[in-house]
Amino acid sequence: MPTVSLAPYRRALASRPLRTALVLGTLVRGPIFASGVLLTVHVVTTLGRSYAAAGALTGAATVAIAGSGPWRGRLLDRYGLRRVVAPSIVVAAVCWSVAPFVDYWLLLVLAVVAGLFVIPTFSITRQAVIAAVPESDRRTAISLDGAALELSFMLAPALAVWAAAQWSSSWVLFVTQMLGVVGGIAIWVVDPPLRGAGEAGIGTVGVSRRSWFRLPFLAVCLAATASTLVLAGSDIGFVAAMREFDAMSQIGLVLALWGLGSLVGGLLYGALHRAISAFWLLAGLAVVTLPMALASSPWSLALLGFVAGLLCAPTITATIDQASRIVPAQARGEAMGWHGSFLTAGGALGAPIAGVAIDRGGAAAGFVTVALLGLAVAVAGLVAARARRRARHRARHADAAGAHAAPP
Repeated sequence: MPTVSLAPYRRALASRPLRTALVLGTLVRGPIFASGVLLTVHVVTTLGRSYAAAGALTGAATVAIAGSGPWRGRLLDRYGLRRVVAPSIVVAAVCWSVAPFVDYWLLLVLAVVAGLFVIPTFSITRQAVIAAVPESDRRTAISLDGAALELSFMLAPALAVWAAAQWSSSWVLFVTQMLGVVGGIAIWVVDPPLRGAGEAGIGTVGVSRRSWFRLPFLAVCLAATASTLVLAGSDIGFVAAMREFDAMSQIGLVLALWGLGSLVGGLLYGALHRAISAFWLLAGLAVVTLPMALASSPWSLALLGFVAGLLCAPTITATIDQASRIVPAQARGEAMGWHGSFLTAGGALGAPIAGVAIDRGGAAAGFVTVALLGLAVAVAGLVAARARRRARHRARHADAAGAHAAPP
């Protein structure tokens, strides 16, 4: 059974490049997490539009960002960080210096353009984190990045909503996006290495996508999609359940405990001596999500949410770790871009799928539906992985038998 130790964290945090990458990642991803909720507040309150209009805008921007991931990552592999980030900084500065002060339709166009040319912060941060430590400490470093990501996700939207309640949403949106531009400039100035010491000489060598964009990589990406589908669906389920309990004022506490569970689980996973398959973790995430359908009060939901949260960050961390080991270092930027797009797709699918289930059967149906979908993907992935192992085992035995039968 895997054992927990703090030694991997001590080794990982001794790396100055890793500490730099973690700080940069926190700096640049906070504005991204704040932007979605800020755009919704701005469209509904300042522009006087409906929530449907706000959802269409944030959905269009999300699709643009997801679509940009693979090709921006491929440019990182081909041209390096500074040549890719510099144009993105310019586009972001131009679009978001205008977008907060225009009407809805122009805001929609500018948000989509900015999304297509978004600074590939997630791909850059993950590559910098992976490059900063030896391969043996990779999972621990990714877990630390996941913890920083979780804190940004918990704090940034709350601070953004608070600021929008105090001041004009236009100016809060402008300041938030300019902080993202400043973060992009910081990344350009620091220029963290995206390749490890043993990989430094192969950064510009081309590699065929067909050599790695195959079933094992796609299976891990599908696990990532299923993970965020479960999480996004659970998010909607929490809201529906708290409405059924007539306790909407306590939803912040419930979500905070869910996030705390994810933070604790991610740190514990990074301290394990041995990795666990993303498909086993996805299956576990689905199983611990199911009992939330049985919650009978806000407190029981909060407790069950904390338990479910323990497997949120580890599952996503495992998909990143496995994907990074499948692909060659030369293609890691594009691979992380694809992985990020699959994560985004899961988040985009989870909310409407859970919403349809909730409309028909209440909050419990939302939790059950996304959990069963996640479990189905996990089981399919485990069966496929076992079949590949058995096929490789038979091939090795056939090769050995042929070698023994060959004449001397």
